[in-house]
Amino acid sequence: MTLATATAEGRPSARMVLLKEVDASGFVFYTNYEGRKSRELAANPWAALVFFWVDLSRQVRIEGRVERVTPQESDAYFAIRPPGSQISAWASQQSAVIPGREVLERRVEELEAKYADQPVPRPPFWGGFRVVPEVIEFWQGRPSRLHDRLRYTRRNEGWTIERLSP
Repeated sequence: MTLATATAEGRPSARMVLLKEVDASGFVFYTNYEGRKSRELAANPWAALVFFWVDLSRQVRIEGRVERVTPQESDAYFAIRPPGSQISAWASQQSAVIPGREVLERRVEELEAKYADQPVPRPPFWGGFRVVPEVIEFWQGRPSRLHDRLRYTRRNEGWTIERLSP
């Protein structure tokens, strides 16, 4: 999914992230808490998500407040990640400038040796975020350009549904 964040000053940025869970509470992804997206979410805890399926001419947009998942949720997900992904979480100082790839490769080798015969613990600087939706918009493209757009807006305990003009 595309995740869009913004700085406290409103400067936007967007990138692709892996959606790892969807439930009644929201949409969950995991990342380094010290990287750019995490810093932006700390300063401005609102985000937008976009899912786009070009072959189906469909899109879903989500806007909402962002919160960290519990440490227990982060631990549980980290424990089922492949070992290489666990090591990479430790090795990468996400978004930091590095002199070359060899720095990462050397760090991975060090960490693989360190954790060769034991479980890799979750780094304290790594975990999940949940986007709690306040607006969800469904878009269905049509050849005539009279696309269908339905917007769901959270109101207290329910949702208001509105049809939008294309």
